[in-house]
Amino acid sequence: MASVLGADYSILGEEVAELERAGVDRIQWDIMDGRFVPNLTFGADVVAACRPRATVPFEAHLMVENPDPWLEPFAEAGCEAVLVHQEACRHLHRTLTRTRSLGIRSGVALNPATPLESVRHVLDQVDVLLVMTVNPGFGGQLYLQTMEAKITEARQLIAESGLQVTIEVDGGISPATARRAREAGAEWLVAGSAILAHPEGKKAAVTELRRSLTTGSA
Repeated sequence: MASVLGADYSILGEEVAELERAGVDRIQWDIMDGRFVPNLTFGADVVAACRPRATVPFEAHLMVENPDPWLEPFAEAGCEAVLVHQEACRHLHRTLTRTRSLGIRSGVALNPATPLESVRHVLDQVDVLLVMTVNPGFGGQLYLQTMEAKITEARQLIAESGLQVTIEVDGGISPATARRAREAGAEWLVAGSAILAHPEGKKAAVTELRRSLTTGSA
């Protein structure tokens, strides 16, 4: 999955189309409000404008305070999944239930310092569990290897629950870290700068990432 956080915003629709041509499975939109994290990024209208430029699923990662009012706009903009942060939700179960009621996948993201125990009792309302391997808010950060134990713990927690929850990992994913995250238990990986800043282009970047998952090297 590709994050568009580091894309060229002046040609965002073309960037989205090019990512699909490069072979990505999904596109993630990092939605930042300047409060939960320092940066400001996209509104739902921008996502909606880019939706016709690709057929792969869109996912909104809401790095915002009080995400409830943001759920419906991003569902209407064409996002197949909307992820909220546990740390930003006063009533997480209610927020996740509301997300599903919109006919889309519900997701919850955990910052590096947030324990898995905080979502144990809402897993029945979760479709995607995002383990952050950086602190949210900025692209290009280094992968926190210490989070691999948390990814594995998440895999065990989900297996014990008997529920169908996808484990997603976001932060510092590159050919050097992708296989480590996958072996720890990740199913979906989000890559940003590793794709968008690759010197040989997006298609070469996606090929390199996929190769790293099967060979352990680029």
